[in-house]
Amino acid sequence: MPDIGIIMGSDSDLQVMKEAGEMLEGFGLSYEYTICSAHRLPQATADYAQNAASRGMKVIIAGAGGAAHLPGVIAAYTLLPVVGVPIKSSTLSGIDSLYSIVQMPKGIPVATVAINGSANAALLAVQILALGDEKLQSALLEYRQEMAQGVLQKDQKLKDIGVQSYLEEKKS
Repeated sequence: MPDIGIIMGSDSDLQVMKEAGEMLEGFGLSYEYTICSAHRLPQATADYAQNAASRGMKVIIAGAGGAAHLPGVIAAYTLLPVVGVPIKSSTLSGIDSLYSIVQMPKGIPVATVAINGSANAALLAVQILALGDEKLQSALLEYRQEMAQGVLQKDQKLKDIGVQSYLEEKKS
């Protein structure tokens, strides 16, 4: 039974949504990927959302582009937290997706991350699960400390080699 469901409206969203799974693997959380369209498979989408909790899921990450109804439809059919990931589209660069997800009506919330931000969606799911799991809290704290250390190392390297050398190294 997966802890987290990662659902997307199209296989074209998989390149973005796979980053969520990769992030969750780093925390030892189980997840599953599902492709299910709110428009083309409305009943299957409703069934997925209605059965998620009984299947052991605790959070759902839903990615969608264009009209981006999938996260909202999922949220309408479950009491689980839903994190929406707007997917960058070729037409409006993901702004349409962002607006569709972030502008949910009062009463049916969907947490929303940046366009193509599935890694942050996974981190938000980790934070939600960490509320009741001290081991996960520790892992999240360690992750943040490693990020901070990485920034300090980059700053020191910049100071040591200078701007031009730093930028040249980043190119290669």
